[in-house]
Amino acid sequence: MAIGECGLDYDRYEFADRLTQLEVFEPHFRLTEKYNLPMYLHSRATGNEFIDIVRANRARFPTGVVHSFTGTMEEMQQICDLDLFIGINGCSMKTEENCEVVKAIPVERMMIETDCPYCDIRNSHASAKHVKTKFPRKAKDKYDAESADFNVVRDRNEPCTIVQIIEVIAALKGISTQEVADISWANTVRMFNMQDN
Repeated sequence: MAIGECGLDYDRYEFADRLTQLEVFEPHFRLTEKYNLPMYLHSRATGNEFIDIVRANRARFPTGVVHSFTGTMEEMQQICDLDLFIGINGCSMKTEENCEVVKAIPVERMMIETDCPYCDIRNSHASAKHVKTKFPRKAKDKYDAESADFNVVRDRNEPCTIVQIIEVIAALKGISTQEVADISWANTVRMFNMQDN
């Protein structure tokens, strides 16, 4: 469906230093060009380096999404200018500044994600005040598939929490949750070149 997740993460040098990350990023553009697939991109704390590389290679891939976006208003605009999608999850809306950036993302460029088991909306996040759907939480590592009650594991994000992302985006943009879901689905269908049945 896509090439990636690939990109740069300058907050995580314990996994790969900057030069190694730059070296292994380039082959992903060859793959997407060869197979004509969209790119699933990652960028964290890279300054303009990520954008510069993607811009230089933009003609090599049909489309893509910069997932788990936590960047600035300027970075958001640069991604939109490259005709790419922006993936929003709980980490995308930690601060009031983050929420203002999400509010400004054009709906035709927006996608939603959980990035589970990470990136949930925490009570300490600025976005938490907009969450309406709450899930009972069990103690960490106490998932029980046989349980009649639906509970999520504490400190682990679950796919069902996608509804919370939708609720926050709807509140920030002043539109309905159904509109957010419909727009995000249409963008997903468009990015992955799927048939919408």
